Amino acid sequence: MSSWRRHAERHRTDRIGWLRAAVLGANDGIVSTASLIVGVAAAGASHASILLSGVAALVAGAMSMAAGEYVSVHSQADTEQADLARERAELDQDPVAERRELAAIYVGRGLESGLAQQVAEQLMAHDALGAHARDELGISQFLSARPVQAALSSAASFAVGALLPLAVTALVPEALLIPLVAGMSLAFLAMLGAVAARVGGAGMLLGAWRVTFWGALAMAITAAVGMLFGVAG
Repeated sequence: MSSWRRHAERHRTDRIGWLRAAVLGANDGIVSTASLIVGVAAAGASHASILLSGVAALVAGAMSMAAGEYVSVHSQADTEQADLARERAELDQDPVAERRELAAIYVGRGLESGLAQQVAEQLMAHDALGAHARDELGISQFLSARPVQAALSSAASFAVGALLPLAVTALVPEALLIPLVAGMSLAFLAMLGAVAARVGGAGMLLGAWRVTFWGALAMAITAAVGMLFGVAG
């Protein structure tokens, strides 16, 4: 007697939403906070003022990331819901035409016309809206927008990222603040890029290089601006 066993596979598409928000938040938290600290320190501010600026950057940045991510992803969710409502109305008005449309999609993907008709008919009998959402609109349970999840992920990851250069600032002496904050922040960015690439299935070295390069550039520019204003002051 033969038995059918489902082949277990691990895919990474279900991580796209939260991974993107988490990586973006942590990266922004490290880069923006470290850059601000380096810039303010380069302008000649006191250690207490630098630390206060970093704390303010953490709070403001986390709230900004949460609000921005929520609004952005909610707009995507609104668009998806509008498309689904339109598709639902079209299915109610002319299901035959919608079945032909779905079959044409499968023909375009390589199925023979007769088989495509059968597949479209069976999928629509099972879940017509789900079939059109997935194959016509490209909306699935893994890729659909989740505004609250994205906002919370961004805010939390930003705060964690910002805490890293902030902790270095609080612990190191003022004379070594700029090189240590910059160096440790670049190390944090490299680790973040490598871990994010590993979770997403990409090359770790390339992921580390990308975020480290842009982080170094941001801190260098901010430090130059801080020095310029410090001299001008």
